[in-house]
Amino acid sequence: MTETAEATGLYDLTDEHRAMRDAARQLAEGKVAPRAAEIDATDEFPADIQSVLGDHDFAALPFEEEYGGAGADHISLCIAMEEISKASAAVGQMLSAYDLGSGPLRFYGTEEQKQRFLPAMASGENIPAFALSEPEAGSDPAGMRTRAVRDGDEWVLNGEKNWISFVSVADTITVFAVTDTDAPSHRGISCFVVEAGTAGFSIGRLEHKMGMKGVPTGSPVFDDCRVPAENLIGAENEGFKIAMRVLDHTRLGIAAQGLGIAQGATDYAANYAKERRQFGKPIAEFQAIQFKIADMETGNCAGRELLYQGAAKADRGDPELGKYSAMAKLFCTDHAMRTTTEAVQILGGYGYVKEYPVERMMRDAKLTQIYEGTNEIQRIVIARSKLR
Repeated sequence: MTETAEATGLYDLTDEHRAMRDAARQLAEGKVAPRAAEIDATDEFPADIQSVLGDHDFAALPFEEEYGGAGADHISLCIAMEEISKASAAVGQMLSAYDLGSGPLRFYGTEEQKQRFLPAMASGENIPAFALSEPEAGSDPAGMRTRAVRDGDEWVLNGEKNWISFVSVADTITVFAVTDTDAPSHRGISCFVVEAGTAGFSIGRLEHKMGMKGVPTGSPVFDDCRVPAENLIGAENEGFKIAMRVLDHTRLGIAAQGLGIAQGATDYAANYAKERRQFGKPIAEFQAIQFKIADMETGNCAGRELLYQGAAKADRGDPELGKYSAMAKLFCTDHAMRTTTEAVQILGGYGYVKEYPVERMMRDAKLTQIYEGTNEIQRIVIARSKLR
């Protein structure tokens, strides 16, 4: 980032960022796009694509170099997320999992914890998951019921989470649980690493979702699940602070995912409009279609500016990060829903069938408005920041 950009709070795209875009676009077009429809149709986790992300160092993006990572900044991560999500939002969510699931360890883990867990994540061998939401605690994480009780050199976890992405294929899960029932709601929560195969840990149900197929999502269950005391991340009873800090950063990735979906839908609809003929000419020559394309592309460009501003603030540790990540997530994902709906409309009846990708994009876009904090919650975050 240039000194001028640093002083004014603007971002500055470097040659490295442009190289990242080229590499991510090449990967998306060459490896991801050919598998996107199949992943959606079968709803099976694409282990081959996981390997591709690891082999091409995209899983390594969020991690520091000393742990085998790429040491990429947030703008690079957002660029990669957008390009991959243009081809498949489900694969984009896989990239997001490395960022979100590892976040508590990267920000608050001890050196021993980082050395133990992060290198395998950075190589793509280990998929991390993030378990905060519960059946009765979605937008209200402070209302969680999962409990953790200290027993000698172990913590004993009991409870159930819900809506956890990649739960059945994750090797490690960062789990949030109440450790002080007498403390005010959000002040008695702690964060733990639970490894797959730990006694007392099991997978309950898996959800059958409208979109984001290929991303196994469900409910981890903890029944007297014992984890070593050294698996506590950060200080005891500071789990809520850990979760909120991580989400302030990773919501940028969901904004980038929404932006990628929107850009992919815009590109496809524009190309289709140039080929599809009605009344003796391409429908791209009709003003009604042109206006739709204009609004779609304007929103893409506006969202990208807001997203990159937020990413630059994350890289600088700017105190306004929370507001900007919320605004980017809100704008880009609402825009993704509007844009994919319009793309389906431009394709008409063809937009409504699975032979064409825009109906998948529309189904995928809906989830981006919901997870990692519903857009209603983002509006509350933004308003509170402005009115504080």
